[in-house]
Amino acid sequence: MSDNDGKKTLGLRGAGGRPGNVKQSFSHGRTKNVVVETKRKRVVVPKPGAAKPSASTSGKAGGDPSRRPAGISDAELERRMKALKAAKAREVEEAAKREAEEKSRAEERERRRAEQEAKEREQREAEEKARAKAEEEERKKRETEEAAKRAAAEAAAAVAAPKAEAPARAQPNKPAPAATPRKNEREQRQNRGKGRDDGRRSGKLTLNQALTGGGGRQKSLAAMKRKQERARQKAMGGPVEREKVIREVQLPEAIVVSELANRMAERVADVVKSLMNMGMMVTQNQSLDADTAELIIEEFGHKVVRVSDADVEDVIADVDDDEAELQDRPPVITIMGHVDHGKTSLLDAIRDAKVVAGEAGGITQHIGAYQVTTDDGVTLSFLDTPGHAAFTSMRSRGAQVTDIVVLVVAADDSVMPQTIEAINHAKAAQVPMIVAINKIDREAADPNKVRAELLQHEVIVEAMSGEVQDVEVSAVTGQGLDELLEAIALQAEILELKANPARAAQGAVIEAQLDVGRGPVATVLVQKGTLKQGDIFVVGEQYGKVRALINDKGERVKEAGPSVPVEVLGLNGTPEAGDVLNVTETEAQAREIAAYRAQAAKDKRAAAGAATTLEQLMQKAKDDKNVAEMPIVVKADVQGSAEAIVQAMEKIGNDEVRVRVLHSGVGAISETDIGLAEASGAPVMGFNVRANATARNSANQKGVEVRYYSVIYDLVDDVKAAASGLLSAEIREKFIGYATIKEVFKVSNVGKVAGCIVTEGVARRSAGVRLLRDNVVIHEGTLKTLKRFKDEVAEVQSGQECGMAFENYDDIRPADVIEIFEREEVTRTLE
Repeated sequence: MSDNDGKKTLGLRGAGGRPGNVKQSFSHGRTKNVVVETKRKRVVVPKPGAAKPSASTSGKAGGDPSRRPAGISDAELERRMKALKAAKAREVEEAAKREAEEKSRAEERERRRAEQEAKEREQREAEEKARAKAEEEERKKRETEEAAKRAAAEAAAAVAAPKAEAPARAQPNKPAPAATPRKNEREQRQNRGKGRDDGRRSGKLTLNQALTGGGGRQKSLAAMKRKQERARQKAMGGPVEREKVIREVQLPEAIVVSELANRMAERVADVVKSLMNMGMMVTQNQSLDADTAELIIEEFGHKVVRVSDADVEDVIADVDDDEAELQDRPPVITIMGHVDHGKTSLLDAIRDAKVVAGEAGGITQHIGAYQVTTDDGVTLSFLDTPGHAAFTSMRSRGAQVTDIVVLVVAADDSVMPQTIEAINHAKAAQVPMIVAINKIDREAADPNKVRAELLQHEVIVEAMSGEVQDVEVSAVTGQGLDELLEAIALQAEILELKANPARAAQGAVIEAQLDVGRGPVATVLVQKGTLKQGDIFVVGEQYGKVRALINDKGERVKEAGPSVPVEVLGLNGTPEAGDVLNVTETEAQAREIAAYRAQAAKDKRAAAGAATTLEQLMQKAKDDKNVAEMPIVVKADVQGSAEAIVQAMEKIGNDEVRVRVLHSGVGAISETDIGLAEASGAPVMGFNVRANATARNSANQKGVEVRYYSVIYDLVDDVKAAASGLLSAEIREKFIGYATIKEVFKVSNVGKVAGCIVTEGVARRSAGVRLLRDNVVIHEGTLKTLKRFKDEVAEVQSGQECGMAFENYDDIRPADVIEIFEREEVTRTLE
C-alpha cells in the first residue's frame, strides 16, 4: 500500500498564475478547502528606446548586461561600481596605514629594547668597575699589610742575625710566594660573610634597643622613601622638615591609646613609646585617664580641650530659628478639667466622633491627640487629657506642650479638686486659658456660680470684667461650640504661633505603648521642624529610625509638620510619656546619647536608693522592719497609665503599711511576671491587659492571684483595701461609769474590799478599772470581784451600792474614785 492510497495530493486548479482552491481530504470523510496562491517571478524587460551600451561603457559598468541583476539601471550600476572602487581604495589605505603603524611600533620597541640593553650594559659596566675598584683597593690594602709584616719580620731577623749560627747565615734567602688571585677572592668572601654574621648573630632585640632605635636594624621601605623625599626636597631648595601642625584634641574622662593617637594625628607607636618612657607599659587598646592623656598631648605639642560625657548631647542643642524661615502653625489646645465634667464629650461634639463609648466607664484613660478643621478652614490640634487625679503628671506634661488650655467646668458641679490642679498647671506653664462652662442644658446648671468660684483661684473671666474668655457650651445639644472655636481662633491669632518646618524635627511624646504586632509605638506631637519617614532620632533613653508615621485618622503619612500629632514606629524600646524627641544626623550619635542618658538614669536611681553612711543603713533597716509591705506587680497597656498607677500606689500607706511595686511594665502579663509574683507573694494587677495562655496556666499552678481592671478607680480602691488589712486593729476605750468608795472593809481570804456607790453609768465585772485619787491615776487593772450584798453580780446600775475588790492591789482609801471603761477593737483603713 502506498502512502497516497485514499488521499489526494495538493495541487492548483486553473492557470498557474491565479489563485485556486485545493480540496484536502481527511479520514472519516472529512474535507477542507484550502486557498492556494502563487506569486509570479518578476521579469524586467528593457525599454525599447534604450541604446545598447558601448564596449567601453559595458566594460566600465560591469560587463555583460545579461549578467546584470534584474531591475538595475545603468546609472545605478555605475554608482554601485564607484562605491565599490571607493571601498577598495579605503581598504588599501587602511591596510597601508596599519602597516605603517605596525612598523612604527616595531621601531619603538626596538628603540626601547636598545635603550634598556644600553642601560643594563652601562649598569653592568659600572658594577664591574666598582667591583674592580674594590678588588684593587683590597689588593693594595693586603699588599700594604704584607709589606708591613715583611718589614717587621726583617727587623726582627736583623736583631736576631748576630745570634744565628753560621750554617743559617750560609743559606740563601728564599723569596715569599705571591698570593694567588683565587686565594684573594676566597678571603674576600670570608670577610664579607663575617660582617653579616656579626650583625645577624649579635643577639635578640632588647627593649632598650627598640626604644633607642639602635642595634643596627634595617630601615623599612617607608623610611627609605621618606629619606629620598627629604633628599629630593633639599635638592629642589624646598623645606627639609615639615612644620608640625598643632591640633586641639578633645579629651574625655577616659580614652583609648589608639583613639588618642588618632585625635593627635600621631603614630600609635610613638604614643606607646612615650608612655613607656613615662614608665607605663601599655598597648594601643588600653584606656588612659584624662590626666595621663593630657600629659601625652602636651608632650607632643598639642592643645587639650577637656570634654565630659554630657557633651554628647551638644549635637542636639536647640538653635534659634531665623525669623524669615518661620511660618504659621496650628495651635495646640489641651482640654482639662475634673472627672466626668464632659471633656471628651465636648471634643467629640467638636470633631463629630465617638471616643467616649470606647472608654471604660466613660473615663478617658490615656492622652489622645486629634486634629480638627473648623468650618472656616482653621486647623486645630487637640490634646484630651484624663481627669483622674492619678494622671496629674500626664496632665502636667500636656500643659507644657500646649499653647491654649480649655478648662472644662460642669455648670451643675462647679469647681472641683482636679479643676484646681488644671488651673495650677496652666499657670505654671504660663499658658492662656479659656473657660468652657459645660452641661449648660441641665436644670441644675448655674454658670454664675462657676464664675464666682473661679474668682477664688484668681481666674477672672470676661463676664466678671477679667481677661479670661468664658463660653457656655453643651456637648449634648451643641450649644456654644461655634463660640468656643471662635474664642480659640482669636486666642491663637493673638499668640501669633510660628515654627520653622525646614529644620530637624523636635517633639514631645504624648503617650507610648508596646504593641504586639508593631512593637514600641509613641504618640508624638511635633513642635519644631518636620518629622519624615527614615529620620534617625533619640527620645529619652531610647533611639530609633522612623519606620512609619500614622496620623490621628489611622492613615500612613510620609511626614508630619509642626503641631501635628502622629504615631511613630521604629523605636528600640518604649519611651516615657513626656520625653523629648530630637532628630540626629547619624545613628551612632543617637545611640551614644541614648546610652549616656540610660547610664545617667541608672546612676541616679542607684544613688537615690543607696545609704551613704552606716548609720543611715542601720536606720533604714530598722524602719523597714517596723513597716509592713504589700508587694504588687503592675502591667498596663500604655506607658502613661503604668506610670500613673505606680505614682498612685506610692501615695497609699502610712508609717505602718506601704505598697511596694516590684515591677511595672507595658504589655500583656507574661510567665516572667507570674514567676516574680510567686517569689514575692504578690498579686498581679493588669490594667487594660490580659495574661497569655502560658501565664494563665502558670498562675493557676502556682496559686498567683491575677486581677484585671479597666478603670483606675477600682484598682486604687482594691489595693487600698488590701493594704488596710495589714494594719493592726485600733484599741479604743469606751467610758461606761464612775463609782465612789465610801468605806474600806477587810475580808478574810479576799483582802480589802471597797464599799462603793455607782455615781454614773454602770459597773461591769468584765470591764477595766482605774483608781483615781485627787484626779490622779493610781492604779489601772481589772476587778477581782463585784458583789451586791452577798451575791456576785455581772453589773451594777447607777445609784446602787456594791462591793469591789481589785486584782493584786490593796491600796484603796475612802473618797477614791473608780473609773470603769471597756476596750474595743476598731478596724483601721487607709485614707
